[in-house]
Amino acid sequence: MHFLDAWAALPRLDLLRFGVPAALLLVAVLAPGRVMARLATLGLALSLPFLRGSGDSGWVTAGWMLLWLAIAWRAGLPSSRAARSSAGLGGLESGTVGLLLGAALLALLIAGVARLDLDAALTRQCSFGVMLVSLGFLHLMLRRHTVRAATAFAAMGLGLQSLQGAVRTVVTTGGAPPDGLPLVATTLVVVLAARIGAVRVATAGSAWVGDAHDLHD
Repeated sequence: MHFLDAWAALPRLDLLRFGVPAALLLVAVLAPGRVMARLATLGLALSLPFLRGSGDSGWVTAGWMLLWLAIAWRAGLPSSRAARSSAGLGGLESGTVGLLLGAALLALLIAGVARLDLDAALTRQCSFGVMLVSLGFLHLMLRRHTVRAATAFAAMGLGLQSLQGAVRTVVTTGGAPPDGLPLVATTLVVVLAARIGAVRVATAGSAWVGDAHDLHD
């Protein structure tokens, strides 16, 4: 009940601060198409300044905004010369499994946060970070697109940034990790994912994981 009370006690404006980025990321996970991917990630980038409250410095917030703006720009570009092959029953099965695994992971992690003896603010921050990590994992399982995997990794990194903010609140000595470490690590992973996607398109003509059977040694 402490977990539910921590969220129920929030004013509506603060609920919007947390709810809008999560809802936009969920749109990026569930809605197909480049246009929706670009709009969702662009909206998420613009919502990030309102999420400040975990002690993140201004340059870290600006860095996350620039990263998500770059992802939004890239998400709207055509990423393959060949049409996506029909996934058929295999695509449906993998999507169902991904949805179930993502929901189970989210439930388990939030249940773990709910059992911790944290104050209301830390409970909200930790559960929000866990939710972003789970949505990133769900994006990887459902979209199965090597270029747009950057969105999934960025969501996971943003969730880790939120969790790191909670750690810095608890750790008052010099043991807390550097402020921008999740941002730097996520940027490197996103660049690597974009590079792999570009190579995949150049060599196989498609960035869809389901078209991997087109690759030949």
